[in-house]
Amino acid sequence: MPSYLDFEKPIADLEGKVQELRALAAQGEAVDVGDEIGRLETKANQALQEIYARLTPWQKTQVARHPDRPHAVDYIRELIAEFTPLAGDRLFGEDAAIITGLGRFRDRPVAVIAQEKGNDTKTRLKHNFGMARPEGYRKAVRLMKLADRFELPVIALVDTAGAYPGIDAEERGQAEAIARSTEACLALGVPNVSVVIGEGGSGGAIAIATANRVLMLENAVYSVISPEGAASILWRDSARAQDAATNMKITAEDLMRLGVIDGIVPEPLGGAHRAPAAVFGAVGDAIERALKEFAGLDRDTVRRLRREKFLSIGRNL
Repeated sequence: MPSYLDFEKPIADLEGKVQELRALAAQGEAVDVGDEIGRLETKANQALQEIYARLTPWQKTQVARHPDRPHAVDYIRELIAEFTPLAGDRLFGEDAAIITGLGRFRDRPVAVIAQEKGNDTKTRLKHNFGMARPEGYRKAVRLMKLADRFELPVIALVDTAGAYPGIDAEERGQAEAIARSTEACLALGVPNVSVVIGEGGSGGAIAIATANRVLMLENAVYSVISPEGAASILWRDSARAQDAATNMKITAEDLMRLGVIDGIVPEPLGGAHRAPAAVFGAVGDAIERALKEFAGLDRDTVRRLRREKFLSIGRNL
């Protein structure tokens, strides 16, 4: 059974009735239900269109967190051939919240950095819900240096609520590791492209998303803090997350208008989880277009363009 969000109840009711009629017809307990199924499917599609045409920022946050939404491992499986993971930071240990490795993107060798949340209890615990510790960011730095040495473009898939805020992470230098990873992004002499596929939370996302081209899926969110965290600070009430989401300008449309991101990748009606194959293709095409923009440019030019891009944010508002 698909998972439905709270605001999708009208869709859930209609699609549930369709499934019931199909089950009855399959068991021979109902006849001539084709017309009724068609009518209900039409109504469900109309409801889907109406609801998703006017999603609020908080509702988009819920879609970005949908449990069935494709994760980084899914994009790697579909887009990166011959993927060979690179583990460990050579300083402390391995961090499964960040996956790094080498592979081929549409016959082109690339380096990949991806934040993975996990899709069930076991994998969520393994990947720490996508919240990396310092060794995850130091592993990302290790990969970026390797990519720079061998002139491999870097693709980053961003999906995290933020870096892990635990005591052990702070003891091992969480803030410094995030800063070093951001610095490594800016220092790359090869093009890098980041795609926010779900949540892009705070410095935990910036650490791998400081790229020549920053793309976002249509229903992804990208923010300096989670709506719940902002509500707790501003109003001392996390229940006001909906108000915070509205005021924080965290949607792809808002960030495109503000010049924070460079492109929006459209999602199928109802979100990426309803048609993952279409999303994989759209993301792959967007990455390919972005990389082509930097074909033939020398290393100094690639760095300069990246630097100018970030320095220009907010200057023309």
